[in-house]
Amino acid sequence: MTETRNKREQGFTLLELLVVLAILGLLAAIVGPQVIRYLGSSRTQTAHVQAKNLVAALELYKLDAGRYPTAEEGLGALVKAPPTDPTWNGPYIADASALNDPWGKAYLFKAPGDHGEIDVYSYGSDGQPGGSGEAKDVGSW
Repeated sequence: MTETRNKREQGFTLLELLVVLAILGLLAAIVGPQVIRYLGSSRTQTAHVQAKNLVAALELYKLDAGRYPTAEEGLGALVKAPPTDPTWNGPYIADASALNDPWGKAYLFKAPGDHGEIDVYSYGSDGQPGGSGEAKDVGSW
């Protein structure tokens, strides 16, 4: 009889398991939206920092070449020497993947820029101008 009692006391009851699952469900319902909001804002902040880093690399390019890359050369001129630029002293960015925003789309640049001498920007998660939240435009300004 003692062995039967010990076997019953070793496991969890169905009620105990249901209480634990209910508590976990409540925690997920409270914490989940906060985590998702945080991840969205962190991508936006990352894009802003990366855009500023690309502007710094473009400034180094300008010091060597005396100009910014043309629209035809694009930001790829920071990684690989354009055939039209004999003064290229790069690479100015170590990895070509740095030319993409956190959503996997290529950064855009404009010289002269609307917000400064040069603008590097991303259209956000939707890839369209404008937007709000994670879809808003993010730039080096």
